[in-house]
Amino acid sequence: MRSESALIEIVPEFNFDGEYLRAELFKFGHIHDTYFVFFRKPDALEHRYIMQGINQYVFQNPEELMENITGVTNHLQRKIIASGGDPKREGLRLVPTRDGKLFLKAGSGEYWRAYNFIEGARTFMLPPSLGHVYSAARAYGTFQRNLSDFPVERLHETIPDFHHTAKRFETFVQVVEKDEHNRARDVKDEINFVLHRAGEMSILVDLVETGDLPLRVTHNDTKFNNVMIDDQTGEGVCVIDLDTVMPGSSLYDFGDAIRSITNTGEEDQPDLSKVQFSLEAFEAYTRGYLETSNNGLTQAEIEYLPFSPRLMTLECGMRFLTDHLDGDVYFKTHRPDHNLDRCRTQFKLVADMEQEEKKMGGIVKTYS
Repeated sequence: MRSESALIEIVPEFNFDGEYLRAELFKFGHIHDTYFVFFRKPDALEHRYIMQGINQYVFQNPEELMENITGVTNHLQRKIIASGGDPKREGLRLVPTRDGKLFLKAGSGEYWRAYNFIEGARTFMLPPSLGHVYSAARAYGTFQRNLSDFPVERLHETIPDFHHTAKRFETFVQVVEKDEHNRARDVKDEINFVLHRAGEMSILVDLVETGDLPLRVTHNDTKFNNVMIDDQTGEGVCVIDLDTVMPGSSLYDFGDAIRSITNTGEEDQPDLSKVQFSLEAFEAYTRGYLETSNNGLTQAEIEYLPFSPRLMTLECGMRFLTDHLDGDVYFKTHRPDHNLDRCRTQFKLVADMEQEEKKMGGIVKTYS
């Protein structure tokens, strides 16, 4: 983690507006080092930006990553303006460096970027209401619709095979077999949970590879807290965290959103009695999502909507378990067995979804 004194050397490289006051660490991100940086405007009011040191262990080609984000944010800005929206609130805007670039490569080799902060809106770890779920769904559906004419072939694969569940499973099996940190013996139930569902791992990737599911521009990390929610209206204002925008399937986005939004507990809740799959939240999200994106979905995409949350939740839990077994090298952890707690919440949700599969299918049929 960088110190504020180290940040002071980076801050002047960006074209921030005002007098620098201070930086505060944002403690809830899994991947990057993220800071709020505060400035005083000429009228004496404070305002802030988001500043991030890019995790180069996860994103090994930061310049390709930033090329993706630049292309997508510019495209979204044009769409927002064309629809009469507010580009300052409804889309991310990168802050340029003093020499006009949209990222900084420091002398140390570290990469930095900055965004304007969207005031009057916030993110939530858990949805405050079903209305917020519905609003987030519409935000993600609109995001997908606005990128429907973005040339998918222009996007780099920032994390190769990010949602290639079959390859994630292969990696998991290899890590279990190596067991370099001697942790496998304590998580036999969790390992078996994954192994018993091995036959489901390749279903969606096989359909994409055969062309039965179309390749789209997808967000690939559609957690509830990646939508900014307006403080006054409760509406979804802006989709954030565009690091994993890549070619993919719409089902990855739908499934991952349901994984996040229908969980009644925190993602790392150690008390599994507080973790349940909310069918009501599933219905609210499905309704909002299909209202904004249904006219662009194929019949095959609609058919697999009820299945995709279960697979994406299983994949996420498997990733947390893999990282736990591998020594916690990918996701940031803040306590012992943090990734294991995260894994167990996901597997609890998978088991719940398996029980509710028919009802989920009925809800999709109602709104499609």
